[in-house]
Amino acid sequence: MSGHGAPELTIDGAADLKVAVIAAQWHDQVMNGLLDGAHRALKELGVAEPTVLRVPGTFELPVAAKRLAEHGYDAVVALGVVIRGGTPHFDYVCQAATAGLTQVSVDTGVPVGFGVLTCDNEEQALDRAGLPGSAEDKGHEAVTAAVATAVTLRDLH
Repeated sequence: MSGHGAPELTIDGAADLKVAVIAAQWHDQVMNGLLDGAHRALKELGVAEPTVLRVPGTFELPVAAKRLAEHGYDAVVALGVVIRGGTPHFDYVCQAATAGLTQVSVDTGVPVGFGVLTCDNEEQALDRAGLPGSAEDKGHEAVTAAVATAVTLRDLH
């Protein structure tokens, strides 16, 4: 299981953070699960009013993340899913989204939670979407990672 070895994070003082969640629109059932997990994590952390932005697909996540990171957000969470098909499209979109989101974080200093599922099939995506019966909750994990990093960086003077 890919979640093996994940840290138990204790996050204090996140309630005042300005957090945005960007979610792709492809694959409704998977995306609904990822968004639900993200909202659960934000509620648990005391972040009452996150901004939620929807973009057409995973390829569009980096440009939206950059705009939000440049406009005062303490953390941005990107949620998407790309399912392998019979063409190289999967590889191009996964590489572009990964590199783009990483670049946004490095260039702006704003943590970007990576909640992009890159799966061979729909069953794998559903198993990671945080739905009832799913083995993992990647929306929740992406929020937790981004917010924990934002709190850590905020405390550096």
